[in-house]
Amino acid sequence: MAVKALNFKMEESEILAMKEVAEVFHISMTDIVRNGVREYIAELKKDPFYRLTANVRDASEEESAEVLSAIADLSDDDLSISSAKTFTL
Repeated sequence: MAVKALNFKMEESEILAMKEVAEVFHISMTDIVRNGVREYIAELKKDPFYRLTANVRDASEEESAEVLSAIADLSDDDLSISSAKTFTL
């Protein structure tokens, strides 16, 4: 897998806190950011909206809002996949 550089801005206080943690644990700031992003993405992928729409990239904001309102009260059991079919067009 290719490794690419990424630039982003953070509050100075967050950067200082990250430097402090990196120093205490003898790890790089890159590892802190990389691990934090991995954990955050994993958590987001558990969200019911993501699980239902991950394969639907062209939904409008209105369609997305409709899906969210329809699933707002569903439990994880309600959202489990009971069967899957693949259609090739």
